[in-house]
Amino acid sequence: MGSSNKSGEQGKQMAELSKSLKEGERILEPTRRPDGTLRKPIRIRAGYVPQDEVVKYQSKGSLMKKEMASQGPPGYEPDPAPKPKTKSAKRNERKKEKRLQSTAEKGNSSEDGSASNGSQSVNVLASEMEALDVSSSNDVSGEAPNPGTTGEDVEKRIRALKKKIRLTEAQQQKTASRDLNPEQLEKFSKLEEWRQELKALEDKEA
Repeated sequence: MGSSNKSGEQGKQMAELSKSLKEGERILEPTRRPDGTLRKPIRIRAGYVPQDEVVKYQSKGSLMKKEMASQGPPGYEPDPAPKPKTKSAKRNERKKEKRLQSTAEKGNSSEDGSASNGSQSVNVLASEMEALDVSSSNDVSGEAPNPGTTGEDVEKRIRALKKKIRLTEAQQQKTASRDLNPEQLEKFSKLEEWRQELKALEDKEA
């Protein structure tokens, strides 16, 4: 009974308020409180916006952020629907792949070439040393010089020994011990002998 009386009273209140409404005014219907009771109907003046209906304030920055998020980053233009590739486009792609493969192969071959150049330089040194051995053995024997040799022969032998020692030391620095062939090992073993011979010749010349 009590609830029906209340609803009847509120209906009367709304009817009375609607009679006295001016232009632009409206009636806000009763709203329910958290405890279940109803609030009275309210007459709202023209131009007034209730607190619940007020739009939350947003700064220009936040509005711009929302707009940018919806449109993507500045300057971004979404791609249209992908078109099927033409024959010329496919040909260009194949050519590009071939170019990339050829450049990769050239890079590998250049690495191999640098390694082969190192081994070639070692071989050149070895051949020069062999030529020196032949020339020096023709001119003067590999042992200590005879007392009868002239000063010119001694100087020539000293120059030859210095060159052999220099070349052998350079070859020894460039090559690892495991990469040496028997001839190179033999030359390295003679290095100390050549140094002693050079010292003896220099002492004699002095």
